[in-house]
Amino acid sequence: MSETYVITFHVRAGQRSRFLALLTPVLDAMRHEDTFIHAALHVDPDCPDRFQLHETWADRDDVLNVQLNRPYRSAWHAALADLLERPRNVAIWKPVWSGD
Repeated sequence: MSETYVITFHVRAGQRSRFLALLTPVLDAMRHEDTFIHAALHVDPDCPDRFQLHETWADRDDVLNVQLNRPYRSAWHAALADLLERPRNVAIWKPVWSGD
């Protein structure tokens, strides 16, 4: 069963452009993975440095053991401590209903 990872980021002041420049290639690459279903990046309209990423994947084991270790994610992961005011918050959600 698929899972959606809801990840909230609080980006440091002045790091928004770098945050997006590092994240965009990751989003572009991961959408070609076999177990990828959907992703959407949102910004808080009242706080332009607060983002929420929704990633839906078909298989948790694949996400944890394969996807998080993809080489295209290494620069992104290495930069997070400098980019973020605090550690990202990751919540995992399971579907109950889909209109698809």
